[in-house]
Amino acid sequence: MIHEIPLMVLPDVQSNHPDIQINLTRVGVKNVKKLVEVARDNKRPIILISTFNIFVDLPREIKGANLSRNFEAIDEVLEEAINAPVYEIEELCSAVARKLLDRHEYASRAEVQMQSEYIIKRRTPITDMQCQEIVDIYADAIATGGDEITIKRRIGAEVLGITTCPCAQEIMRELAADELSKLGLAEDKIRTFLKNVPMATHNQRGRGMITIEVSDGVDVSLDEIIEIIEESMSSRIFELLKRVDEASIVEAAHRRPRFVEDCVRAMAKLVVERLTNLPDDSIITIMQTNEESIHRHNAFAERVATLAELRSEI
Repeated sequence: MIHEIPLMVLPDVQSNHPDIQINLTRVGVKNVKKLVEVARDNKRPIILISTFNIFVDLPREIKGANLSRNFEAIDEVLEEAINAPVYEIEELCSAVARKLLDRHEYASRAEVQMQSEYIIKRRTPITDMQCQEIVDIYADAIATGGDEITIKRRIGAEVLGITTCPCAQEIMRELAADELSKLGLAEDKIRTFLKNVPMATHNQRGRGMITIEVSDGVDVSLDEIIEIIEESMSSRIFELLKRVDEASIVEAAHRRPRFVEDCVRAMAKLVVERLTNLPDDSIITIMQTNEESIHRHNAFAERVATLAELRSEI
């Protein structure tokens, strides 16, 4: 005779009451690595190696969250995406956030953060060589509510570029004008020379960042965000350059010197001009950090505003 061995019922310690009963804003897991496939119309899909942070709130009477449900929620959504392709990474975060509220019946708020490295293809300005550039992209979604779920989602990117300092360049322009005058050049010749040959100045590696928070269902073009950031600095940068390309970029950057504040204002103007489909209540965060070359500090500027506020100012 075969005797059945009864299954051991394991205690659910997490559902016990904690000794100190206070609500917790966020409980979850961080640095979860997943492979994400993003579909594109008439193009090959983009494969991203993504890092997720996943949280829910925790009521005061529950000792701990069941964290395995966070992994289940991500895996389930990614499996579903095989049959119904994901076209936006913020859409993926929204779907996971909804799943989290389904899985954690005690939670009223779920948050999903995603960060990936996104490869974009660029061609060098003179030799037209194709190269790949890496951009950091971000998405997150916050789901709140019980029977009726409200979702706010955000998407953004951080892009590297080059900026040149207007202040130092003006000093160098004055020095050049003075030296040319001592050599006997006429004033009109000096003006023509200074107009045609940009003066030296110190450079910074700029880090521009834009994030846009919208309600669920509003689409934001990630590629457009990246273009806006790149165009707002003195010049783009490239991984692969021949000498003629280097000369072109250096000249272009020195013809468009910009303070860190100039970059933020340029980004704000382009957001208003190009992202015309966004509703007025979209929250726009614009940041620029310039890593100084002749100072130990970095320069920083930021603007946070609704799109309506930016439109009214610009």
